[in-house]
Amino acid sequence: MATIHVRNSGETIQKEREVQSFLESNGVFYTHWNTEKLPAELRNQFQLDDGDKAAILEAFAEDIQHLANTRGYRWWDVISLSESTPDLPSLLQKFEQVHTHAEDEVRAIVSGSGVFIIKGKGEVGYFDVFLKAGDVISVPEGNPHFFTLTEEKKVVAVRLFVEESGWIATPFEDPSFIRN
Repeated sequence: MATIHVRNSGETIQKEREVQSFLESNGVFYTHWNTEKLPAELRNQFQLDDGDKAAILEAFAEDIQHLANTRGYRWWDVISLSESTPDLPSLLQKFEQVHTHAEDEVRAIVSGSGVFIIKGKGEVGYFDVFLKAGDVISVPEGNPHFFTLTEEKKVVAVRLFVEESGWIATPFEDPSFIRN
């Protein structure tokens, strides 16, 4: 279950209904996948080869297809980040810049954890969504945000895309953004 920290107010939202309602009111899609589907040998495995990634996609094929059918995604892959990822600091630096996309940014966390920092609607300002295994989130196209790792520094996620080109970020300058 995701936890939300609203930066402007300092409020923390943890109850499932409240998390769901808050995200929905800010245009963010959120659901859960059953991570028990993940093969035991891939749980807590963060160095993945192509065969491991294919096994993850196969394990979640039904969930992926359902999301693709209902939300229009046509391509998907698996990304794995951990302290053993080559040049992780440079990669995170790229991810940790506020940006937008011309399509939704979708992540289904299957292992580990991560944080989306998202610009909310109106006076909400930015909020942090702490995601754990099983959390699925879609930040809508054009919505300023960025992603980073938690202190755990490990995540495996299924990414879904409308366009084959995948993750293309457009930098977003926002003087109201304060890095916490």
